Amino acid sequence: MQAVPESRQQTFEEIYGPPENFLEIEVRNPQTHGTSRNMYTSYEIVCRTNIPAFKLKHSVVRRRYSDFEYFRDILERESTRVTIPPLPGKVFTNRFSDDVIEHRREGLQRFLQIVAGHPLLQTGNPNWDRNAW
Repeated sequence: MQAVPESRQQTFEEIYGPPENFLEIEVRNPQTHGTSRNMYTSYEIVCRTNIPAFKLKHSVVRRRYSDFEYFRDILERESTRVTIPPLPGKVFTNRFSDDVIEHRREGLQRFLQIVAGHPLLQTGNPNWDRNAW
């Protein structure tokens, strides 16, 4: 006769408490800077986690599209075994319209979520200069 495993009710904390490990990345609050030919849009990046490998449990930085391009180039160069997701495409007309900025914000958030969720990419490379990005 086989023993039946003992079952128990989950506690309230187990059901509604924070997940065991989580990593949330949000790209928000786009701001357009400069005037005329020197205009660009920056995006606030918010990261929240309880994963022990991360030194900061909550961080906020502001980056522009060219910073994402630089970061993606580093990932491609350093992570030859992983296909790096694309960034939203370059826009040459109406770059500063609300629709274009929102579409780009969504694409940048999707890019970061995919990269951060990939087990090989989230551990990084010990030779990377983490302050460069």
